[in-house]
Order: sequence, then structure tokens, then C-alpha cells
Amino acid sequence: MLPFSLPADYPRIQRVNSFHELVTTRFARGVNALCWERELAGDFDEIVERLGPGEAITAIADDQLRALDVSAAGRLAMAQLLEDQRRLREHQLDPALNCIHGYPRDETLEPVATDVFSWHADSATVETDTWLCTYSGACSEGLRNEEARRRIDVPATRAELLRGFGGEDDEAFRTYLQEHCYDLHYEPLPGARPFVFGRGNLWRIAVDWPGSPVPPCIHRAPETRTGEPPRLLLIS
Repeated sequence: MLPFSLPADYPRIQRVNSFHELVTTRFARGVNALCWERELAGDFDEIVERLGPGEAITAIADDQLRALDVSAAGRLAMAQLLEDQRRLREHQLDPALNCIHGYPRDETLEPVATDVFSWHADSATVETDTWLCTYSGACSEGLRNEEARRRIDVPATRAELLRGFGGEDDEAFRTYLQEHCYDLHYEPLPGARPFVFGRGNLWRIAVDWPGSPVPPCIHRAPETRTGEPPRLLLIS
């Protein structure tokens, strides 16, 4: 896993110093990711341990979280998890706290994989953002926009997709690419320098929506490997 260090030479990421600043700062002048760096108190690994074994993605309800038998350090972590969700809900967001043992893979054998392990951008039909915080386990990863290109812009990949579509490279084909989310997936250019989001940091990242003033933030879920602990992730 990459060590955490915000890329100091990347102007699309802006540090903020409070939740209020994270909520109220608008994406502009090319900035498409806001990061509130935090050193959180508490034992989040204990929370994961007390949740026990599971499969795929398990949503953790507030009552389930409160019912865990944890140490004082675990209670500090629990309080932080509940507080982060409360803050987001107060701003009309719908956060989900997930214990992630593994994500489903795209096994369709298509030329463009569309699972969360692929570099991708989130999309929406209206103005919105994605919020992320990893408390335990491997962290989400980001890719500089200038060091990425859409998979559908790779000539060989586009030609293979076109063969599967069985038509011309026209408006109907572009609609097909959008409907299958192929246009949201990217590959790193040679020499690309991915970065990690880091544990405890609360991120707000830009989404691809009509009229967005900035490009979307390209990111992906970390690879999950057998024997590694699950992730504890807040997402909205």
C-alpha cells in the first residue's frame, strides 16, 4: 500500500481545517478534492474486530455499533464514527458506514472493467459530491487527472468496444458507452504517481455531473488480498 502523503505539487487538492470549511468550500479554479486531515483518537481496529467475520460489504447501523463490547479506546473510536455520521446527516447527506471484507469483481471479460478497483470517476445527473473516510484497513487511492486518460480514448480499447457494440462510432455508440459506464473509467499514463487518501482523513471529492465547474476526482478502492483485515469505510 502506498504511504499517505498529500501531493504538495498537485493544485487540484485543497486542505481544509474544519468540517465547516469542508462543507462550505466550493469546487473552483480546478480544485476537485478537499481533504480535512485528522489524527483521530481511539482504536478503530478494535471496532472491526468486534464486528466479527463477514462477507463482501456489511452495512453497520448506529444501534449495532453502540451495542459492541469495546474498551475505552474502542469507545473513543465509536464516538468518532457516530459523530461523523451525525455531521453529514445534519447537512442532508446519507452516510453509510461499511465493513468491507471484499468487493465484487467485474468478471464479464469486457475490455473495460467497471468495478471499484478500476480507476474511475463517480457520476450523477444533478450537482453532488462524494464523501469518504477510511478508519481502518487499506485506504482509497487517487490519480491525478493530468496523469490519466479515459479507457474509451485508448484506440485499441475503443475499437474492441465498438466491435461489441456492432455499429458505427456515432452518437448511439457514445450513448452505449455512457449507459455501461465505460466513459467513467481511466488508466494511468506512464510515470503516473497515484496517492492515497490516508486513514482518518475526511474527503469531499468532485463528481461528474452536467455543468460541473471542475473535472471529477479519479479514484479507486484498494486491492483486497486474502488474509488482510477488512476496511472500515464511511461513504456518502
